[in-house]
Amino acid sequence: MKKIILLIATITLTVFNSYAQDQDPKAKVILDDLSKVTKAYKTITSEYIFTILNKDKKQTEKQTGKVFVKGSKFKLEIPGNTIVCDGKTIWAHNKDANEVTIKNFDATNEDQLNPSKIFTLYETGYKYKYEKEEKVGAAMCHAIILYPSVKPEKKKFHTVKIFVDKAKKQVARLTMMMKDGTTQNYDIKTFKPNAVIADNIFVFDTKAFKADQITDERDL
Repeated sequence: MKKIILLIATITLTVFNSYAQDQDPKAKVILDDLSKVTKAYKTITSEYIFTILNKDKKQTEKQTGKVFVKGSKFKLEIPGNTIVCDGKTIWAHNKDANEVTIKNFDATNEDQLNPSKIFTLYETGYKYKYEKEEKVGAAMCHAIILYPSVKPEKKKFHTVKIFVDKAKKQVARLTMMMKDGTTQNYDIKTFKPNAVIADNIFVFDTKAFKADQITDERDL
């Protein structure tokens, strides 16, 4: 779960801001188009596969996840955990411990989990460069490299590579090169925009839990 939060916190830093003047213009056009298309969707449902490769490029971990997004609301399903947000409150259900943590949600907090921003990629705090065209599965993609330029010494990664589907203008894969020599890949397996999603899936019902299974950290 911490790895997923790291990804989302990383991407969140890149959203809804202006570009620096020295950025690669070809990459800028592609990211502008990606953001424009994505922000036009009313809802997003996506399934992904997360893998870790060690220093020898051998796979050491693999898991799947699913995310639902509707405006500022989201639901994230990953092995052992479900995270739900209605735009004001965020619930984290640890299934193994059968415990729920509740917090206030702040969309402006860059350190807080926010999958609603994972597919929009305006960059501040990153330099970026167009690398090449490359296939991801059957899709021909633009490969764009990001380098953190704001406090890079505090990041656990040194490079991020985004693969943007040329035809669909959607993220097909995101690769993070970590400072410990490992590589984290996030492959988007399905991406369904504008599906009908009921608002009640973005509210977590705690009625089935006892008081000692709930940690409420909200400022009420």
